Amino acid sequence: MTNNLMDLLQGQLSEGLLDQLSGQLGGASKEQTANAASGIMATLMGALAKNASTLEGASALNNALERDHDGSLLEDLSGLLTGANTRSTQNSRAMNGAGIIKHILGDKTGNAIDMISKVSGLDSGNTGNLMNILAPIVMGTLGKAKKQQGLDVAGLISMLSGTVSTQQQKDPSMGMVARFLDSDGDGSIVDDVANLGMKFLGGLFRK
Repeated sequence: MTNNLMDLLQGQLSEGLLDQLSGQLGGASKEQTANAASGIMATLMGALAKNASTLEGASALNNALERDHDGSLLEDLSGLLTGANTRSTQNSRAMNGAGIIKHILGDKTGNAIDMISKVSGLDSGNTGNLMNILAPIVMGTLGKAKKQQGLDVAGLISMLSGTVSTQQQKDPSMGMVARFLDSDGDGSIVDDVANLGMKFLGGLFRK
């Protein structure tokens, strides 16, 4: 199994699922949805790696994965989007996208939405909605990888840092995500990123 979580996430978002996501966002274009989705996943993955860079943060993430995110919701992503995923409804915390985002991004959430919206062309309201939809999928993918590979806290740290390192080598935009996450929260980097035309792994979903 690949240790690159972005590759695992890419495998979850099929063409059909992107169509379904676009429809749920009020008919947003598939390209906008794909670009926003890749930006959201890159940002969340970078933030998870940053949060797990301390032992305390990594332990908290490990405990959350063991308690709430075993990856079972990934077995029916179409049902997840329509609310018909019976596996996911058994654990409301696993499905609480807004709560997950608050834990991962904290006070950077608004600026992250603004940045991704500017780059993808998807309006901020839809970007926020898409972020809430994708957050449980990101956590489910991480939890499934942890479970299948039998990762402890150290293994989890290694997988997250390795994913970010690999993505930075494949696409320099991941470095821009890191810059955003390291900023002081005043939003200044949001315009810098948009002006540079960052495309957040723009080819991620293109065949």
